[in-house]
Amino acid sequence: MVQINAIIVPDTYKKLRQPFYNPIKVVTEYQRAVIFRLGRIVSGRAKGPGLFFVFPCVDEIKIVDLRTVSFDVPPQEILTRDSVTVAVDAVVYYRVANPTISITNIEDASISTRLLAASTLRNVLGTKNLAEILSERESISHMMLVGSSLVQSRFSIYFSKDVRLPHQLQRAMAAEAEAAREARAKIIAAEGEQKASKALKEAADIMVDSPAALQLRYLQTLNTISAEKNSTIIFPLPIDLLSGLMH
Repeated sequence: MVQINAIIVPDTYKKLRQPFYNPIKVVTEYQRAVIFRLGRIVSGRAKGPGLFFVFPCVDEIKIVDLRTVSFDVPPQEILTRDSVTVAVDAVVYYRVANPTISITNIEDASISTRLLAASTLRNVLGTKNLAEILSERESISHMMLVGSSLVQSRFSIYFSKDVRLPHQLQRAMAAEAEAAREARAKIIAAEGEQKASKALKEAADIMVDSPAALQLRYLQTLNTISAEKNSTIIFPLPIDLLSGLMH
């Protein structure tokens, strides 16, 4: 009896001192149980969901939650490809894909996933310029779908929460945007004047080739003036028009 007590590990000794140890265990649909027997992991996949049996005093159970977990990534100071420093927030969603490996290969899969998510966010955004970060959030989030062999978990990063720029850069970008809008407005006005000048030139060419059209345009202009001011204009009939009608 003395020799048996000598080989019992401390955790097992505590279990022996308990008044009752229930060998029947139950895990829910979203949980899995990883069983260690005398310090060694039991071969085969994790137990669950449902009911299973364990050996009292020699089995130790680790419960792993398979549900998707979300957490916020603290603001990350990132230097973009075009040398702009931005602070980016992110939301991470992850779930454990292999309960056994998540228990045996790493001490805390949750903390490791958080660190890996922040590192992935910095690495991916560091390859993009500021314009791409602001305009291509969905595609960049798709690039961050990661299957990590380190913690055997799968997670997705969505950094659509916030992208903050330094105040000096915000003012510079606002001035640049205003200058760009003014430049576009001037270009549009110049294009409009060019089209109007082209239309006037084409109309003038037509009138030069047709004197009658010029006379009709002259009459139309006088009619418009008289209609606006509610007045009557008396003018001599052009000789050229009479000669054209006589012929």
